[in-house]
Amino acid sequence: MIKINVILNNKEWYRYIKNPTNFIDKKIKNLNKKFTKYKKNIIFCTLLLSGNYEIKKLNKKFRKKNKTTDVLSFPFYNLKELKTKLKKNKEIYLGDIIINLNKIKNKKDKKDFELQLNKLWVHGIVHLFGYDHKKDKDFYYMSKIEKKFLSYLN
Repeated sequence: MIKINVILNNKEWYRYIKNPTNFIDKKIKNLNKKFTKYKKNIIFCTLLLSGNYEIKKLNKKFRKKNKTTDVLSFPFYNLKELKTKLKKNKEIYLGDIIINLNKIKNKKDKKDFELQLNKLWVHGIVHLFGYDHKKDKDFYYMSKIEKKFLSYLN
């Protein structure tokens, strides 16, 4: 079971989603119903909903890129380490995801905004599960997992 701790450090999110924590909780509930691979585990992560300033600062500090981005992920384990940990531990903390409101708030309507938000946190969580997209084949595989997760959200 996946659990996400949502932290909101930019109040502007409320202009686009009435209750961001409830929104994410509902999506995670749907994901957990259909994604049963780790149903015996309790898998935690944190999702920080921020803006340009915070994400640019983190991007510079941890990735040496002095620019904003839409999403950052900070996994605690690579894929191999995570598989080992999940076999040994019932509870595990995957890592952190940060999403930048300013990269998605220009979507035309609420539905577009919510879809983009879902794509970003799902992308982030797939990174936390140890996947990356540095090579084309890895990008393809990661995209496949993301599409599968997104189909579980409704």
